[in-house]
Amino acid sequence: MLHDIPFDDGNTSVLVGLEHSEDAGVFRLNDGTLLVQTADFITPVVDDPFMYGRIAAANSLSDIYAMGGQAICCLNLVCYDSCNIETHELRNILLGGLDAVREAGAAIVGGHTVDDPEMKFGLSVTGIVEEKHLTRNNNAKAGDRLILTKPLGMGILTTANKVDMASEKSMEQAAEIMALLNKGAAEAMNKVGAHSATDITGFGLIGHALEMARASGVTFRLKADSIPFLPEAVDLAGMGLIPAGSYNNRRFTRDDVHFEVQLSDDRKMVYFDAQTSGGLLISVAPEKADILLERIRKNGAKSAEIIGEVGTRKEKHIIFS
Repeated sequence: MLHDIPFDDGNTSVLVGLEHSEDAGVFRLNDGTLLVQTADFITPVVDDPFMYGRIAAANSLSDIYAMGGQAICCLNLVCYDSCNIETHELRNILLGGLDAVREAGAAIVGGHTVDDPEMKFGLSVTGIVEEKHLTRNNNAKAGDRLILTKPLGMGILTTANKVDMASEKSMEQAAEIMALLNKGAAEAMNKVGAHSATDITGFGLIGHALEMARASGVTFRLKADSIPFLPEAVDLAGMGLIPAGSYNNRRFTRDDVHFEVQLSDDRKMVYFDAQTSGGLLISVAPEKADILLERIRKNGAKSAEIIGEVGTRKEKHIIFS
């Protein structure tokens, strides 16, 4: 009902629009530089206002990095309950966002605030990318290796935290993972070269991998034992502490996923789990995979792993072995 709206109106400068569920839009400027634009915001996922602000900003910036881009300027997007959120709390949220934007090498140039009973914060981000580094989600090639740069389980952990069921240690680890920018991974990707990429956020690993495999006309074979995740997430999933979005992800994608390996339902839910500020999923030529992985780890993503490979199109787009 909405997919046929001609948003770009045939503008030939629009290089990336809505056709493949890409992470950001891309527009060609007059000098040949490509402009990359995105917007995102989230509700609180941790208790600390500063860390929430930083995570929300990192989540918004991630779409630029998934395209191989560099952020240059941002607008704050703020929805908050002015009757119940103290000014100092809002200040700390904004300072957390600013901290991430500064690390990205970008600037906050304005924003928009709305009075809303549910707290939300994020950014509208403008970035640039050289055309040779533009990385889309529709170019994975058979034989490529697949690299995931952050562990999974953030949706389950943050859901459990809302009812004080997640351990302090796991939440500290989860917050650190979500607050980590994908900037270093993107820089490594540009340096070594990659065929395709996306970032793992609300649709979970399976949802975003499925978008990428469909757009590329291939099948992803994922090695379950190689996929990093926070161990406590499986136990919490077994207690039913799973975000609604993760259940939706399973329902929408289950017909295009095949598990050759025997896994518990709780373990499978980690792969469907809706992530906040997750890692990049990168498809790279096999001869470059180890080099790229090493660079990504050196740039801060210590948990990055090669989690599978790309094959020719099979009946299912995603196969776990």
